Amino acid sequence: MTTPTLPRVAPLPPLSSQAENSTPQEAAPAAQNLPHGRVKLEKVCRLCRKHRRGASAVEFAVVAPVFFLMIFGMIEFGRMVMVQQVITNASREGARLAVLDGTSNADVKTAVSDYLTPARVSGASVRVFVDEDDGSEDVEPNTADYGDSVGVVVTIAFSQVSWLPSPMIIGGATELTASTIMRRETVQ
Repeated sequence: MTTPTLPRVAPLPPLSSQAENSTPQEAAPAAQNLPHGRVKLEKVCRLCRKHRRGASAVEFAVVAPVFFLMIFGMIEFGRMVMVQQVITNASREGARLAVLDGTSNADVKTAVSDYLTPARVSGASVRVFVDEDDGSEDVEPNTADYGDSVGVVVTIAFSQVSWLPSPMIIGGATELTASTIMRRETVQ
């Protein structure tokens, strides 16, 4: 039984020192002797890079509007949540004051606006009501009897507190409202 023999392949000629120290035009014949068509591959890659000039600018132009829309949407939504929390806390402060003896509407409104000022929230409307109130106008909280509910409602349009020139994601007609109701517990 005979074993098959493989054909002999001639070894590659070594690169001469002359090709290493020569200019690219002189080294081209030596580079053509490289295995696996490495020179052809480099030419193809170089051609691809040549034809891709400006591709990153086009990709940025496609992606940038979506990216900036998401960034501004997050800013706007974050501001809305922050303002909602601030007016909720302001209504709580107003209601805490409203259930005390001798408190007037002016005192409650001043306490609420004093709470909103450091957060740069201005222009909020404040309404104080008692549980018998029909909701038409402010009622003095000191008119409430023992056990009556006294409430404070704080309302502001989002367009007044948005950091963007005109609200984009959340409509400008959106109103943020917070209300707190506490029971009057004065001594009878």
